[in-house]
Amino acid sequence: MQPSKANLSATYGLLVLIWASTPLAIVWSVQDINLYWALALRFFIALPLAAVILYLSRIPFPFNGHALHSYLAGACSFIGSQIFTYMATSYLSSGIIALMFGLAPIMTGLIGHFVFRVHLRRLQWLGMMIAVCGLGIICLGGSGQHVHPIGIMLMLLSVLIYCVSIFWIKKVNAPVEPMAQALGSIGISVIFSLCMLPFIWSEAPAQLPAAKSLFSLLYASVMASLIAMFCYFKLVRNIQASTLSLTTVMTPILAILIGALLNNEKLTMMVLFGAAVLLSGLLIYFYQDFRANRKFAHKLNKPSS
Repeated sequence: MQPSKANLSATYGLLVLIWASTPLAIVWSVQDINLYWALALRFFIALPLAAVILYLSRIPFPFNGHALHSYLAGACSFIGSQIFTYMATSYLSSGIIALMFGLAPIMTGLIGHFVFRVHLRRLQWLGMMIAVCGLGIICLGGSGQHVHPIGIMLMLLSVLIYCVSIFWIKKVNAPVEPMAQALGSIGISVIFSLCMLPFIWSEAPAQLPAAKSLFSLLYASVMASLIAMFCYFKLVRNIQASTLSLTTVMTPILAILIGALLNNEKLTMMVLFGAAVLLSGLLIYFYQDFRANRKFAHKLNKPSS
């Protein structure tokens, strides 16, 4: 059954809220835990929870080749993308990490243009160039501890893998329920995490982490790896990839505010200016889509004679 517009809007808003707070949860979770262990534990915790929810909801869990292919594609948004995000926590603040994901629409557009021959309008190319200039300003003005070029490169890889995952899931188009998709993708991420354990075993936590790190790990496991991914896969199936990427335009502003209020993250004026330029580029990129949506909504609301 196709979800209602109100249902999709609520799902969209919840996803933005979770994604805006997740970068800070990631930064806090690695304060007392090795970053690779924090990532692995996130999936180890999320997997049984997802399995219980799926069982109680009586949602079927396909286990054929087509479904496995879809789970693998979804795992790219989990461990494939997130491993670089966790590595970037050593170099970037939570707000800048969220801001880097704002580049997802640009990468999505470029992949669509060069791989799938999707036409990009002139205004979209202009928006891309402005956003890239904003990123350059951030790099030049980020000499402080919260911005580092290595972190920028790691996040670019993370965002690229995330965007590839969107198109991959769309291309596979397996008849899998969102919750089953989330469980399958978490399961594959757990397999990859188990393969990683021999290389990080010496860094295993020797004692219980501090309450803040433990809470953040649980938040990332439940909200980001489970609830947000349920919303994400639900939206992937019901809206366009470019529209889904628009969520990452809204999250940076919220994430920067959350980081400033809860983690005392102070960024230079040049970095904030670069962030404003980047977001302005993204708004220009989506300007014609905004106009088209407003006209369509006006047409629907116009009383018939």
